[in-house]
Amino acid sequence: MTAESHPLALLREVSTILDETADLGSSVRPILGALSRRMELECATLTVLNRRTSEILLHEAVGLTDDQRERARYRLGEGITGRVVETGVPVVIPSVATEPRFLSRARPLEERDGTGFVCVPVRHGNETIGALSAERPCAEAASLNEDIQVLSVLASLIAHAVRLRQFAEEEKALVAENRRLRRELADRYRPDNIVGNSREMVPVFEMIGQVAGSDATVLIRGESGTGKELIAQAVHYGSRRSEGPFVRVNCAALPEGLVESELFGHERGAFTGALHQRAGRFERASGGTIFLDEIGDLPPSVQIRLLRVLQEREFERVGGNRVLKTDVRVVAATNRDLEADIEDGRFRTDLYYRLNVFPIHVPPLRDRRTDIILLADHFVEMYNRRHGRAIVRLSTPAIDLLMAYHWPGNVRELENAIERAVLLADGDVIHARILPPSLQMATPGAGRSGPLKVQLDALEKELIVDALKVSRGNRAAAARQLGITERVMGLRVAKYGLSGR
Repeated sequence: MTAESHPLALLREVSTILDETADLGSSVRPILGALSRRMELECATLTVLNRRTSEILLHEAVGLTDDQRERARYRLGEGITGRVVETGVPVVIPSVATEPRFLSRARPLEERDGTGFVCVPVRHGNETIGALSAERPCAEAASLNEDIQVLSVLASLIAHAVRLRQFAEEEKALVAENRRLRRELADRYRPDNIVGNSREMVPVFEMIGQVAGSDATVLIRGESGTGKELIAQAVHYGSRRSEGPFVRVNCAALPEGLVESELFGHERGAFTGALHQRAGRFERASGGTIFLDEIGDLPPSVQIRLLRVLQEREFERVGGNRVLKTDVRVVAATNRDLEADIEDGRFRTDLYYRLNVFPIHVPPLRDRRTDIILLADHFVEMYNRRHGRAIVRLSTPAIDLLMAYHWPGNVRELENAIERAVLLADGDVIHARILPPSLQMATPGAGRSGPLKVQLDALEKELIVDALKVSRGNRAAAARQLGITERVMGLRVAKYGLSGR
């Protein structure tokens, strides 16, 4: 007795399976088994659309081997299955052997001689989320059209289970992507990747290693532009909280009236414009690290609330009275003289001691001059990639200027100077003349100021030094590069006291 004469028996069996199965996801295989048995099918499959990748993957099948199941994947619009998912319209193929659109990806056509194919969309609301397919041997067009009705009813019955599967697959992909990105961040911000090997940076790296494994509050001190946030990220990604969020708050950039709301959140109606409840940065950082940059600029009214968080690990949202617990590590940074601020009454003494559990001082760039060229080379490589340039090196006079400058803006100023030079360079070398004007004043005797002849001599010397460097000291090759004779090259080498063969 075939399923064509008993479609209601199939639907009753499917209803029983759904009623008796607590987990909708596990009900799909027995439903396909009942469908295959009662309708005498060769194969029954359920495919699900991954909305993130637009790929249609096999969720469950009856009548396919493991290898065949692995091959059954499609893009939107690809083949019959891809077309059904894309359009939401059922398709009937009386004979797959004569249908050019049928890809036969799972099973070879020689195994399907005389096989008919029916594919119906699985819809959830107005969205097509997958397809239910059946292959019947020696099928007539009339029976295949009846199959569409049966499969369409089944598709509506299992649509919720398919939606749950779709969510699960997308969540799995997002979790994997999140883990990959966190691994990249951990690699990027580990202490080994902070550029610098000067004697002054060794204690900084040692302190990061000592404190990262704990939950101790860290206070990073140093001038603006020294890389305090990089140190904070190295602490976070070297800790057991590295899988959690790293939430940055620039206390100086927040309007005084919104600081509390940003840090602790607010309830609906807490103030004008608070139309919805909003989680603050401390809630978002739960399980991870909150980085309070420019902590010295925090208003006194907020300092007392922050003190409570550090002491009790709890707070209330603005306009609320429910106490919220927080599991977060606090890393703060400042370029201010907090001790002077305490004397002037601008910063609370008790908060200072709560923050200053483990201080890390980041030295200014002028105190770590051996790192200047390392950093400059690092920024050249970085902005080469970003701007599609091919800068090979810095000229010797350019290096001299970098080393002579006092860098009041520290690493940030150096980075900006190198990015500008990468953009302005008209060849593969960064010359001193394209460095910012502030650097040109670093060594007045280098010829960057004064009479025209002095400046021209300095430029000529720079070009000759670069040509000799490129030619590895070969004067003849350097002369050809500059378009001058070997005799003139020899005279210029003697004039400027240069060495070269």
